[in-house]
Amino acid sequence: MEKTIQDHLVNALDDLTTDKLKKFKNKLVDRKQEPRVRRSDVEKVEYTTELVDLLIDTYTTRTAVQVALEVLRTIGCNQVAQNLEAATGGGCTALQAPVQNVPPPSAAGYDLPDTSAMLIPSSEQFKQDIISKKGQEIYPVLDKGVRKRLALLINNVEFDCKRKKRNGAQKDQENMEKLLRALGYDVVKHTDLSGREMDDAIKTFAGRSEHAESDSTFVVIMSHGQRDKISGIHHGPDNPDDFLPVDNIFNHLNTANCPALLNKPKVILIQACRGGKAGGTWVSDSHSDEEPDLEGDASYEHNEKDFISLLSCTPETKAYRDPVNGALFIGFLVQVFNAKAHEDHVEELFRQIMRHFEQFGCGQVKQMVCKDRGSMPKLFYLFPGL
Repeated sequence: MEKTIQDHLVNALDDLTTDKLKKFKNKLVDRKQEPRVRRSDVEKVEYTTELVDLLIDTYTTRTAVQVALEVLRTIGCNQVAQNLEAATGGGCTALQAPVQNVPPPSAAGYDLPDTSAMLIPSSEQFKQDIISKKGQEIYPVLDKGVRKRLALLINNVEFDCKRKKRNGAQKDQENMEKLLRALGYDVVKHTDLSGREMDDAIKTFAGRSEHAESDSTFVVIMSHGQRDKISGIHHGPDNPDDFLPVDNIFNHLNTANCPALLNKPKVILIQACRGGKAGGTWVSDSHSDEEPDLEGDASYEHNEKDFISLLSCTPETKAYRDPVNGALFIGFLVQVFNAKAHEDHVEELFRQIMRHFEQFGCGQVKQMVCKDRGSMPKLFYLFPGL
């Protein structure tokens, strides 16, 4: 019989020494966040099964895992926490849906992203003015009549482990596909892939002949994940190796493996958890010396250049997703691109998305998107509509 989350919690607490279990109980009752576990209730507990029942009764099963992980790491039981996180699906099933457990936006003082607006097109005058002012600082953009832009969109929704279903992810796919098409990209779509299948899909995409007649590309991947890995649909305690290393995305699209995209912007967008920690914290008031051998006759190119990526959260933290409206990251990204892509370059658009997350928050629902592996020496204006 497959173990339940409750079973995994009991196993984790059983792995603690008597001293560590005592520390676990003390830290649990010392937590400041609501709902709180009363010390009197913990003192009545004799067995780990009873302590787990208390956790679940107080927090619900999903949140109980996250509280246990937090407390285990606080008392230094990192290996036990790691084992528990792996056994319960990496922590993302509980943490990509918690937006449904926070107060409604009107009560919490924030607004969910608005993805209903249409993308504003650039004007030919604006394009010519920017090219005139910035010239060589800008990536060349081909006219839509001659270019063949491709974008890759991978969205994992249904998993072997049914509780890992990414409710709301269908809305993210609709929003992203609509945005990419409005930006002039033909979208290559895949849904519900294993780690190996995602890897193969990116390899195949990198080999598409259209890239030779394109000026840029987008790769968007949405799934569960860990720090540097994106989960395939078979990922779980019985199949922990079903994932796509994030490095593979860059390797398949680099100069060596995708020369057709040499000197062209490659925008990587990843919506996935990168760990189980909350995105906020409590804050108190109070080289070699030798010269390289250089060959002047050959054309030697940077192997990884012209990339920019935006990830849905910082390392080790959660990415939140509303079960109806979709991921906050995708929502704010679409909102900003729709409103500002006609006049701002991509890195500035990313900064504006970050500003939304800086201002967004409800209690301990905190998330900060981050740029990673940026290697774009020029500015990338999309000039939508042109």
